[in-house]
Amino acid sequence: MPKLDWRRAVGFIRACSVGRWYTGEPVNRSRCLQDGCMDVDLLTTFGLFAVSAMLVCYALEEKSHWFVLAFAGSCVLGSTYGFLQGAWPFGLVEAVWALIALRRWRRIA
Repeated sequence: MPKLDWRRAVGFIRACSVGRWYTGEPVNRSRCLQDGCMDVDLLTTFGLFAVSAMLVCYALEEKSHWFVLAFAGSCVLGSTYGFLQGAWPFGLVEAVWALIALRRWRRIA
């Protein structure tokens, strides 16, 4: 079995995380920022917001029944993100979670 070169593996992971293929050279982050390869598009920002809102609302559900409703709404946002991004299984699961949370809210309120 060949020995794993950890520096090369870490360089590969770092290179892939900024959208570049591994070339054997260290990743120059300032060059990536100038080239625009670290730009975040609007859909990714929307997805980050949706999932962050789901996490916050889920953590605060015990404080008020309104957070259960907000969790259901953020699940709808997460579902929308999943379908727009092309990950339809994620969108479908989030839609189911939205229905479950909405049902819980109606039972609690």
